[in-house]
Amino acid sequence: MEQGANVALASLPGVGPVRSGKLAKLGLERLGDVLWHFPLRYEDRRRVFSVREAPEGELCCVKAMIAQSPQLSRARSGVELVKVKCVDETGTLNLTFFHQSYLRHAFSPGDTYIFYGKAERQGRGISMVNPLFEKEGEEKYTGRIVPVYPLTAGVHNALMLSLARLAVDQVAPGVEEVLPLWVRQRYGLCQQEFALSNIHFPQNFEGLESARKRLIFEELMTLTCGLAMLKGRRQHFDGLQFSPHAPAEFCTLLPFTPTGAQKRAMEDIFRDVTSGQSMNRLVQGDVGSGKTAVAAYGAWAAALSGVQCALMAPTELLAEQHFRTLSALLGPSGIRVELLTGSVKGAGRKKLLQELAQGDIQVLVGTHALFSQGVAYHKLGLVIADEQHRFGVAQRGALAAKGGETPPHVLVMSATPIPRTLALMIYGDMEVSIIDELPPGRTPVSTYVVGEDKRQRMYGFVRAQVAAGRQVYLVCPAVEEIGGGEEEGQTSLFPAMDLKAVTTYAKTLQEQVFPDLSVGFVHGKMKGKDKEAIMSAFAAGEIQVLVSTTVIEVGVDVPNATLMIVENADRFGLSQLHQLRGRVGRGQHESYCVLVSSSRSETARQRLRVLTQTTDGFRIAQEDLRLRGPGDFFGQRQHGLPQLKVADFASDLELLNQARQAAQELVEGDPDLKREEHRPLRRRVEHMFRDNPDIFH
Repeated sequence: MEQGANVALASLPGVGPVRSGKLAKLGLERLGDVLWHFPLRYEDRRRVFSVREAPEGELCCVKAMIAQSPQLSRARSGVELVKVKCVDETGTLNLTFFHQSYLRHAFSPGDTYIFYGKAERQGRGISMVNPLFEKEGEEKYTGRIVPVYPLTAGVHNALMLSLARLAVDQVAPGVEEVLPLWVRQRYGLCQQEFALSNIHFPQNFEGLESARKRLIFEELMTLTCGLAMLKGRRQHFDGLQFSPHAPAEFCTLLPFTPTGAQKRAMEDIFRDVTSGQSMNRLVQGDVGSGKTAVAAYGAWAAALSGVQCALMAPTELLAEQHFRTLSALLGPSGIRVELLTGSVKGAGRKKLLQELAQGDIQVLVGTHALFSQGVAYHKLGLVIADEQHRFGVAQRGALAAKGGETPPHVLVMSATPIPRTLALMIYGDMEVSIIDELPPGRTPVSTYVVGEDKRQRMYGFVRAQVAAGRQVYLVCPAVEEIGGGEEEGQTSLFPAMDLKAVTTYAKTLQEQVFPDLSVGFVHGKMKGKDKEAIMSAFAAGEIQVLVSTTVIEVGVDVPNATLMIVENADRFGLSQLHQLRGRVGRGQHESYCVLVSSSRSETARQRLRVLTQTTDGFRIAQEDLRLRGPGDFFGQRQHGLPQLKVADFASDLELLNQARQAAQELVEGDPDLKREEHRPLRRRVEHMFRDNPDIFH
């Protein structure tokens, strides 16, 4: 690859085995990795101010002379402080350093330094807390725009700066240009080497913006080309032609009147499955919009056309609920629905698989067990995947491959509203149906954010709801489910619950807080039948308060539940909290969602307040993207979409559109990027999708 890119960081001076181990935690093992490890933010240290000119409340550089020897003191809390008085001809600069007692020997009266920190007015002078500093005449960073990198324990920014300098000097000149000349010219993009140099060490903010634009465009175009190449392998297939059973016929079987949006989605499916072409459709609808009834129409149409339907859900709990719902909706028509999860074992599993292969089962509901080894369908005609963002591209393809020579129709349901531009890119091979109406009778859920000080009042509210005959969900984040919430200022009773802590909490609630109420507990590590027993008891009203990890996030329908409490709410994404909130308000009773957060971070509180202001899932999704970025938006479980380094789906929508147009044009003319001038881009695409290497063969 590029010269110097493969140099191991451990072999570089000043790194060594211990630091290289810490750098590996950031995904940095070779010098080439450092080149693509971009700064989080930048400090503008180009201008040096006098004490009088320093802009109040802003980060800035101030030059001043040490006036007195540093003084060490201890605060009442035991914290050590070093105080330093500095002066220039315009005023006094008072410095305070916390937890850095060694600095009392670092400064000598008469020496001049440049200090970088937040300037706060203090009489005729200013003060700074824990500023960075350089001695006059020995400046390395003063007078420059300084990049600040994502770090980990034991890796300081100074180390990252020196490694980045090496990477830019030794690796960047050898990186091949991946964007064709016509793309760079049409969209006004700088060259690769300029972009890589200026993203790390910009001469000015114009150069930085130019570099950022180029790298974002390149990343989005690479992603879109990869997705387009992937989708090109699935398009234009002849599909099974279902017999024409119209939605109006199916709707007469439903115990309710479907909404206009549900009917439109069913009509879309009807057109697809009777067209003779393979269906590839995304049905997107907010929590509780009635996607299951739309899926039931597809399953019904498949059964009446003599083919089988497989519905894949992300959890056993949700699979079990779909099984119950579909059995109730389709059973009266003589359609046999069965359930296959990892919990179905032994003779029962053997018999079920035999009947599936013979065609006796028309609809099979389950988890990823549906496409495991040994599962053979008689004639699979429709694959329905629920909560697509939890399934990788490869899993969806594996199930579709069970259809034999003629691929089955594919219907994807998602309750995660994705901004339309993003949906078009990720699901570019799909037609999109949007269910934008809630069924009549859905009660709006009042949402509140409360601090730890309101806990007793909240418990009182739980009692009031139970006394009125209602039921309550209480959700805690288990460690494996924490998705990058605010850590700053966490002082909760339950800071980062592991499963043991969640279990203990449930026990404490039962024994000390609600000894007279029925408290149940469910989590993702439980056996399927145990979860089923708890959920059934809750649905039947035998459990009044259900303590849970986010296993109940999707699907479970208990109309009598009217209160959703989420502990450590700042640890969840907004879209995930919106999903949780959707578990209540499903009956005719007034419903509430209480988000508990003890974080002192204003950003965390601001994020949570979005949920108190809107129930529009698309607006919440947009805000989630803006505040958390795409990695957290899709969560750890999205295996099909590579992580992005510079692009931000929410704020780079215009570039996203341009990159998508350029990628479409390119792939239409050269579907496999085989032309000589496109090979560097193909190599970049293969690198980005390296976790799914088989998709390009």
